[in-house]
Formats: sequence, structure tokens, C-alpha cells
Amino acid sequence: MTGKVGHASIQMTDDMNGSSIGKDKNNHPRGATVSFHNISYKVQLKSGLLCKRKTNTKEILNDLKFLDILAARKDPAGLSGEILIDGAPQPPNFKCISGYVVQDDVVMGTLTVRENFQFSAALRLPKTVSEREKEAKVNQVIKELGLTKVADSKVGTQLIRGVSGGERKRTNIGMELIIDPPVLFLDEPTTGLDASTANSVLLLLKKMSNSGRTIILSIHQPRYSIYRLFDSLTLLSSGNLVYHGPAQNALDYFKNIGYTCDPYNNPADFFLDVINGDSTAVIMNKINEMEDLDSVERKASFQNIEGQLAEAYCNSTYYENTKADLEKIAQGKLYNTRPISRKITYSTSFFHQLKWVSKRTFRNLMLNPQTSVAQIGVTVFLALIVGAIFFGIKDDESGIQNRVGALFFVVTNQCFSTVSAAELFITERKIFIHEYISGYYRLSVYFLSKIMADILTLRTVPSIFFTCVVYFMIGLKNTVSAFFIFMFTITLVSYTATAMTLAISADQSVVAVANIFMTISFVFMMWILVNMISPRHKSLNCIFSGLLVNLPSIMNWLAWFKYLSIPRYGLTALQVNEFVGLDFCKNSSTSSVPPGDNINCSVSSPFVMCTGEQFLQRQGIEATEWGLWENHLALAIMTLIFLAIAYLKLRFMKKFS
Repeated sequence: MTGKVGHASIQMTDDMNGSSIGKDKNNHPRGATVSFHNISYKVQLKSGLLCKRKTNTKEILNDLKFLDILAARKDPAGLSGEILIDGAPQPPNFKCISGYVVQDDVVMGTLTVRENFQFSAALRLPKTVSEREKEAKVNQVIKELGLTKVADSKVGTQLIRGVSGGERKRTNIGMELIIDPPVLFLDEPTTGLDASTANSVLLLLKKMSNSGRTIILSIHQPRYSIYRLFDSLTLLSSGNLVYHGPAQNALDYFKNIGYTCDPYNNPADFFLDVINGDSTAVIMNKINEMEDLDSVERKASFQNIEGQLAEAYCNSTYYENTKADLEKIAQGKLYNTRPISRKITYSTSFFHQLKWVSKRTFRNLMLNPQTSVAQIGVTVFLALIVGAIFFGIKDDESGIQNRVGALFFVVTNQCFSTVSAAELFITERKIFIHEYISGYYRLSVYFLSKIMADILTLRTVPSIFFTCVVYFMIGLKNTVSAFFIFMFTITLVSYTATAMTLAISADQSVVAVANIFMTISFVFMMWILVNMISPRHKSLNCIFSGLLVNLPSIMNWLAWFKYLSIPRYGLTALQVNEFVGLDFCKNSSTSSVPPGDNINCSVSSPFVMCTGEQFLQRQGIEATEWGLWENHLALAIMTLIFLAIAYLKLRFMKKFS
């Protein structure tokens, strides 16, 4: 039984208004009362082709409630009605001060249970709370949830063995309990748990409710031992309310309207069968009538059953009692029928958030071997391959061809190695959305921390290793300045390619799709680069065994694309850095053949060019300081533009369900 249309929703509550579990009649502390008044929710559905697209309005909820709406985590567009907390209007930042445990795990698996709680406490508790008080709160939650034995164990990932499923679910609950929320919402907390573990989690929630916490949850087909823990039950059918009242009275209610639960049948299963028209009571009553009905008529008959259930509830004493309680709560209140505005508030400053989010991000990268150690290992391996292919190039006529080929492959490697950045905002999307709308941190904080962690650990460090290996194996210009300019250039190429990857993947939800877009982009850039260079430099055609074709008719209208090519700027800068000052004819006795016109792919040409400056001139490259640094400037500007695009995509990404 879920909170979705066409199913039922079970809530752990204690009054007719909709929410608290703690019951006054048993002398338990009472939590906050959540009441919902005339709630309706509509969505806009688009259909048809782009040029003839139609927009239809579909009513999801009709004059009642929904878990995400009560928790203020639904898009307010299309929402009408009023939600009150203890009789007062729901504050705009309610989602930041209430607790919401989503169905999927949203804790960092590489951190321990205690570290996850410390992260929540550091960002969600105000700075007026001392570090000692925060630590005491963490210890209190650990003890309350029965996590003492695993407090210092990692939660676990696909590669790291962690705590059990029940302990993981309790860790998710604990992340919300840190702030002592007035209301705790849970979306199917038993998902993925076995029957015994699910029962223990619900027993824990019942214990918490008896201590004065207001708990509202949806749950999927609970066993009877779980069902009997509920105080209040809410059942929905096709967006309409068919029952809301004491959970223990629900069977008698349905019996009175003609639906009797078979002995030993689970009440939760029975309610779902009745709503879907599958119960024995429904079938036995209708079997004679349905023998001659086709599938369409039978479906209409079941829809009629749903209408009868909704009408029966509206005529029941439970409805009248609920209505009276709601009128008493709302007495003197002005209803807001317009969409409720949503606001995210933060308990800590920008730099405090940046410190903690960056700390967690770096730690997560370091504890993920597939993203840290493997990245450096693959980089070193590729550097050895490139270094072995172009090992020990000489300063003669073959040196030009070998240098261009080596630099081309270096730039290509730096571009394609950044494809791994496509998953930066995808793998943790659920965690980010949950924490962002819960008020953990600002979007800018999350963005900066992820960028810094990725650039420093996965781009800068591998680029340094790559330079140290490949530069000396190939035997490039033996000067300190040339070495560091080479390192700076390929690092900047990596930054720019990473930024473009993030700009493309920021709004994607599947890594494979983002990788396809990235591969197409880089291949196109390489094609542009090769076709810009190969007509003037035949040696690059030699690298690919003469398979490159000069397409002047196409290049005329594609020429402007060169200004968008990341590898073009990188290769140009590397060529200026490497070729300026080199002499390729000092050991040659002939020098009369026009440069660049006598290169043969199978036989080394005795004459190409005598100096590196002549080669650069042949390529149309300025052999000046500005000819070098203008490429770095272009790469820096492209990096900033791509990062801005990525940030804007995250900013306007749909974050409400």
C-alpha cells in the first residue's frame, strides 16, 4: 500500500486530522498535529509531436492528501488546499525543518554511521550549538536507533562491505532525527528489507512515536505484525479518499459496508483487494453479474466499486468526525488556495558548508579505489604506451613527424580520459537532491566542492604523473620551462575537457547517455583538428596510414568550428612550446628542398624543415609568446563557460518530485 494513485496509503497517526502517533489516551507524549484541508493536486501532461504537442490536465489527488505534498516536497504548481501544523499554516521552509526519509538510501556509503550523523549535525544544526552539544546529539541518536555496535563501521557501497539493510535504513532515519523534526515522514521504509528486519524498523518507529514524535509513512503491503502497530489508517483509490480513521476499526467499517475479511487474511492485503476489486467479497457479490461482461465492462464495474467506496466513506461517521475536527482546527484560519511558495533556509554559513561538503567529497573519492587509484594507474599505463611508441625521438627530419604524432596522442588522451567526469553529478544525484531541498547546503557549495575534488584528485594529479612519465620517455625539449609549460598545458586541456563533460552531463540521469554525447563531441573535435592540420602537414596523414581525407568543400563552412575545438588549442600550445628553438638540420648535409613537400609515408624524407620556427610558420602558428599563451587563455575561457553551463543546469534541474 503506497501513497500512489490507484493504491492505498497507510499512515501511522493518532488523530482524525492526519498525523501524530503518540496517543493521549495512553498517557504518551503527543507530537505535532498535521492537518490537511481540501488538498487537490493536478499535473500538466504533454503528448503528441513537438509541432503539435497538446497539454492535458490530470487530477492526481481529489480533495485529500499525498505524502510528498504533506512533506512540502512536491512542485507547488497545480497544488491547492491548506496544510496546517498544530493549527498554524505550514511554513515555507517546512521541508528544511521536518524529517523526510526517502525510499532509496541517501547516505554516503564510504563513511561510517557516525561520520554520516556528524555531517548532518554539522550542517543542519545552527552554529549556536557547540561542537560538544553536536557530538552529544550524535551519540544520543546512535543509542536511540540501536546503532552503537556499528557506529564506527562504514555504511557500505557496491565495493565496500558495510552494515546490514536494517542498520542502513536506521542510519537514513538517524540523518533526519539529528534536528529533532516536529514531523518525520517516511516513504516506504520497509523497501528492500526482509520481513524480520522490516518488523524491527517499524517497532523502532512505534517506540519513537510513543515518545512524542509525529510520524507519517506510506508502506507497501505490511504483514499483520506491522499493521497492528498503526494508530491511524488512510486508504486512497484513484486519488480519492475511501477511509481515514483508527486502524483497528477499519475491518469493522468495511464489514458494515458489505466487505468481510476472510479469517486469517492479512488486513492490509484485504484492503488492497477491495480497492482493486479483487477481494473475495467483491467477486462473490458480482460473480453472477460479471459472467457475461467483457473486459471493458468489467473494468467499468471495478471503477464503479471505487466510486461506491468513496461515496460510502463520505456518508460515514468517520468522515463526519474528521470533518468536525478539521473545522475546529481551521476555525478562524484563512485558506490559501494558491500554490504554496517553497523556500530553502540554511542553518550554517557558506564557508562552513564548503568546509564540510568538501571534506566529505574528498574523503569519498579517496575511499573509492575505482575513482582514485585506478584513475592514476590507467594514466600511468597510457603514458607508458605513448612513451614506448615514440621513445627517444631525435632532432632530425623524422623528429618533426614523431613530435607531432606524440603531441597529438597526448592531447587526445587528455580529452578522452575526462569522460569519467560524466558521472560526477549523476551517481550521487539522489543524495544531492535530498540534501539540497532539506537545507543541508547551498547549490554553489555542492558545485564548488565537487569541482575542486574532481580537478585536484582526478585531473591534476594524473596529469602530473602522465607528464613525468611521457615527457622524458619521448625525449621532448630538455629545458625546465618547457617541461612545466607542457605539464600546465595538458592539465589545462584536462580541465577544459572535464568542464565540457560536466556541461553535457549535468542534466543527464544515465551515465551511458552522457558518455555517448561526450564521445561524439570529442570525435568531432578531433576530426576538425585533423582536417585543419593534415592539408598543411602530410606527416599527420602518415600517422593514420593515409586514411585521412581532405574535404575542402566541407571545411569551408565548418572552418569556424575550429574555435570550439579543445584539442586544437592544446596541440597548438604544445607545438609552440616544443618546436621553438629546435634545429633539425644540424646533422644534415642538404637543405634545398621546399619544406613540407617531400614527406613520404613509407620512406623517411631527407628534407623537411631545418628549424622549429619554420615548421610552425608552415602550420600557420605564431612562434611568439602570445602565440603560446593565447591558447591557454582560450582554454581558460572555455572552462569558465562550460562550468557556468553546468551550474545553470543544476540550478534549474527539477528537484521536486
